[in-house]
Amino acid sequence: MRGEQTRITAGHLARAACVYVRQSSLGQVRNNLESQRLQYGLKARAKELGWREVMTIDEDLGRSGGGGVERPGFQKLLSAVCENRVGIVLSVDASRLSRNGRE
Repeated sequence: MRGEQTRITAGHLARAACVYVRQSSLGQVRNNLESQRLQYGLKARAKELGWREVMTIDEDLGRSGGGGVERPGFQKLLSAVCENRVGIVLSVDASRLSRNGRE
């Protein structure tokens, strides 16, 4: 954790931390509760690293990232990042963020 803290600046901490929670199918949402627990647990990790404001985006649970389904949570995350309101994005698997070239 020591090395992580040296890379985190006051500028990062002044913005929100964002936890992006996602599973691709309703079956995963119903049956893979450990994955959800790990993903929601990232909020505590952000707090450990010094963030006071942590935003959890989980609107995309049960939505495929293949491109044919709207993902309002991803759009919310993208907007917040582009508007420089986010100091860190936490996700269990970075491939959950973008699944196609357009994104």
